[in-house]
Amino acid sequence: MATQDGNEEVVMETEATLKEPQPLCENVGKGNAEVSETVSRTDNAGESSSTQDPTVSNGDDSDEGKEMVDLKIIWNKNKYDLKIPLDGTGAKLKERIHSLTGLPPAMQKVMYKGLLPEDKTLREIKVTNGAKIMVVGSTINDVLAVNTPKEVIQQEVKAEENKKEPLCRQKQHRKVLDKGKPEDIMPSVKGTKERLPTVPLAGMYNKSGGKVRLTFKLEQDQLWIGTKERTEKIPMGSIKHVVTEPIEGHEDYHMMAFQLGPTEASQYWVYWVPVQFVDAIKDTVLGKWQYF
Repeated sequence: MATQDGNEEVVMETEATLKEPQPLCENVGKGNAEVSETVSRTDNAGESSSTQDPTVSNGDDSDEGKEMVDLKIIWNKNKYDLKIPLDGTGAKLKERIHSLTGLPPAMQKVMYKGLLPEDKTLREIKVTNGAKIMVVGSTINDVLAVNTPKEVIQQEVKAEENKKEPLCRQKQHRKVLDKGKPEDIMPSVKGTKERLPTVPLAGMYNKSGGKVRLTFKLEQDQLWIGTKERTEKIPMGSIKHVVTEPIEGHEDYHMMAFQLGPTEASQYWVYWVPVQFVDAIKDTVLGKWQYF
C-alpha cells in the first residue's frame, strides 16, 4: 500500500502541477474583472489614480468650467492657436505664449490695439474670439545689444532737454505752432490714457507744416509716417528715442519727435498729437522691456 500510496501521491502532485496554470488564467480573468470594477468605481467616485492620467496631458485642468476665448498668436512669422480663459490677465497670456514659443515673458512685446497691459484681463481690454495677438521679441543678448546704446542716447537727450527752454517756444517749432490747431485734428481727451486707435492718427502737422498721419503696423513692428507725397515705413526697433512736450495753451495736445538716428538732427517732428495717445505711442514704439 505504501508503494501504491506513493504512486498516488506522485500522480496527485503531477496533476496538481499540471493544473496550476489553470488557476493562474482564472486569476488573470479575475484581475481584469477587478480592474473593470475599479474603473467603474472610479467613474462614480472620481478618486482612483488609474483614471487620472488621461486628464493631465494638456495641463488645462485649471481652465475647466471657465469662459474661454480662441486667439491667433503671431510671432516671428509663425502662427499659433491658443485657447485661454477670457478672465485671464495679460501676464497669464505671456506665460502661455512662453509655453508655445519658448520666448520668456520678460522679453515679449505683446500687441493688441497697442501694447497689451499685464494687469488687466482679456475681458477688460475687450479681446474677442479669433483675435490676432502680435508678439515681438528676441533673445536677451539681441535685446541688450540693441537697447543698451538706445538707453545711453535717451539719457543724453533728456539731459540736453533739461538745459533748454520749452520746445514749443523755440523758433523752429513756433513757425508751425503759430499756424494754429488743424481743423481736422482728432479730438483730445485730457486726463485720460487710451490705447492706440484702430485707424491712423491723422490731421497733424510735420516740421514743414504739411499734414502727416501715423499708422502703427504692429504685425510688422513698423511705424508708417505718411504725407501727401510719400509714406516712410520705419522699423520700430530703429527708433532711438521719443520726445514729447505739451503745447503751451493747448496742453491737451503734444508735440512729438521720433529720433531715427544717433543725433537730434534725425528727429522727425509731429505736432498736435492728442494727449490721450501719447503714452500708448511711446510704449508701442519703444516697448517696456524688463531685464533679468
